[in-house]
Order: sequence, then C-alpha cells, then structure tokens
Amino acid sequence: MYKLIVIICSTREGRKGPIVADWFIPLAKANKHFIVEVIDLKEVNLPFMDEPNHPRLKKYTKKHTWDWSRIIDEADAFIMVLPEYNYGYPATIKNAIDYLHQEWLYKPVGFVSYGGIAAGTRSIQALKQVLTALQMVPLMESVNIPFFTKYINADNHFVATEEQNHAAQNLLFSLEKWTETLAPMRKARLHPEHK
Repeated sequence: MYKLIVIICSTREGRKGPIVADWFIPLAKANKHFIVEVIDLKEVNLPFMDEPNHPRLKKYTKKHTWDWSRIIDEADAFIMVLPEYNYGYPATIKNAIDYLHQEWLYKPVGFVSYGGIAAGTRSIQALKQVLTALQMVPLMESVNIPFFTKYINADNHFVATEEQNHAAQNLLFSLEKWTETLAPMRKARLHPEHK
C-alpha cells in the first residue's frame, strides 16, 4: 500500500477547505491501494520560510522544518485541497512547498479545487509550475468545484453531485497508477545503490 497525504491548503478564518476535504477523504480511504493521512496547514502552522540553507541541502536548523520534512518524506502521493486567491494558489501552500526539496521528488499530486465560476482551476494551473520544478507529477485529472458554497448544506456538510463523485474516483484511479509507476524512482532517491 502507498501513503497518500491529503493537504488542506487554506488557513484563513472561515475557510471551507476542511468541509470539502471531509467529503473527499472517505472516498480516498475506500481505495485499497492507499493509507490516507490528512494534514491541515493551519494545524501545521509553519512560519514564513525561515531556514538559512537551501532546502536541497537538507541542512535544516529548525524543529518545525524537521517535523515537516518527516511528514512529507513518508508520503508516496498527495492530494491538495485548495481554493483560488486572485487567479492563484494560497501563499500557505507555496510556503509549505518551499521549505523542502528532496522530500517532494518523484511523487504524484492531484487536486480538489473549489471557487467561483472558475472552480479553482487557475489556482491549479499556477501551482503546477511550482510542482514540476520539484520533479513532481501533477495529474491531469482533478476535481473542480464551481460555486462551491451551494453544495454545502445547513449542517455544514459538502453534498457532492454524481459528477463530482465520479471525478473524484477518476482522480484516485489516476493517482494510484502514477504512484505505482513512480515507485522505482522514489526508491532510488532513498536508496541510491538501487540506481
């Protein structure tokens, strides 16, 4: 089995990311190929990047960086649950990404985005440039939720449409295949003797 980390990217007061994630997480846990862990960047609470050395060197000086490094290093794949801010992604996820380097390599990443008419898709497109620079593999398949608040009921639960559930299953299927395909590269990263 592979370790999948679902990252809730928004940290602002009144955010809806956890509500969207609460819908998606049981679907991910139902996939027999993944062990799912949920990481909320609000709880991780990383300060603005404060390491003196380039992340590529992995010479971290702060406990919060070593803790974050361990979490990301153990993962095989990611799903990022993120909104769109001004045609882009939240600064919190960029900051979290920039702390590390080796820990991200050769890992696939999928997206569950939410927003207005664009459904958070511009956030994904902007973030893909960052992720490919780290030799990650952003998936083509994604879940994009337009006007997302209309799917949140009076009990503060996200009620997905049939199309959204179908998109989530397609995303997980693709993530499963890419996670398996990239496994030898991740192994070589951890054990250079296997190259």
